Amino acid sequence: MTENYEVVVVGGGAAGLSAALVLGRSRRRTLVIDAGEPRNAPSAHMQGYLSRDGMSPAEFLAAGRAEIARYGVELVQDRVVDARKDTGFTLVLAGGRAVRARRLVIATGLRDELPDVPGLAERFGRDVLHCPYCHGWEMRDLPTGVLATSPLSVHQALMVTQWSKDVRLFLHRVDEAELTDQDLRRLAAAGVAVVPGEVAELVVTDDRLTGVRLAGGTSGQGAVHDRAVLYAAPRAVPNNELLVRLGADMHDTPFGSYPVIDERGLTSVPGLWAAGNASGFSEQVVNAVSRGYRAGAAINAELLMTDLDAAVGV
Repeated sequence: MTENYEVVVVGGGAAGLSAALVLGRSRRRTLVIDAGEPRNAPSAHMQGYLSRDGMSPAEFLAAGRAEIARYGVELVQDRVVDARKDTGFTLVLAGGRAVRARRLVIATGLRDELPDVPGLAERFGRDVLHCPYCHGWEMRDLPTGVLATSPLSVHQALMVTQWSKDVRLFLHRVDEAELTDQDLRRLAAAGVAVVPGEVAELVVTDDRLTGVRLAGGTSGQGAVHDRAVLYAAPRAVPNNELLVRLGADMHDTPFGSYPVIDERGLTSVPGLWAAGNASGFSEQVVNAVSRGYRAGAAINAELLMTDLDAAVGV
């Protein structure tokens, strides 16, 4: 039997819970389907979110789940395995449940594919980081490295100098010839040392990062650069399968393929909305909450006007 909801939200992170909170408070029958794989799970704390600075991601999500429950929003731990669009949306869950919704919010976020450097994945979210706005204050003034995964890593290295004046850019698999004259001048002006050569592994002592080892020599044991922090930009892989399956127009960016949306989060498919990192790469938690709120409010208004127009025969 298929269960009917006014709105289904796929994704129970910051954006999805925010949309659900607004919809629940608007007295809309709403279901949140959450696969339980938040992008920021490796981080011990969130930073830069006014009134929530330093809160753990797990605590933040637990508070959000408790809030939506107060307004009658249902939440199920499951995964959508099929979706189709007709007069509304029909979703099939991995557990076998089928649900229908008049409106659908995709807030499935993205996943990070980390550079293939031995020791890096184990330290990610601790002393291997990707965002200085998220972690720079906590790692201020420490010997810092930046792993170049593309020429865009120059920008990351320059930004990191706001938090540490001891920064080295490890070119890894980026050829120095790929850097522009402007890149080199800026790096020199910022005091960033450029280190050519491939990174072989991270050196960890007593469960903390202490160095970055380069490949080299007949034994493969290259020089070790003492570093306490390493920034590495993961490859962003948007969880956009449902958006593509439902026919949303997409556009390619240097950080993956995202739906074309209006300022409220509405995609090219009527009734289909996107929020959070499912809608764009640079949505931090605070931005994702805002996106979810905006989508929830817009959906409630759209449903209300649709029903009023139907009642008067428009």
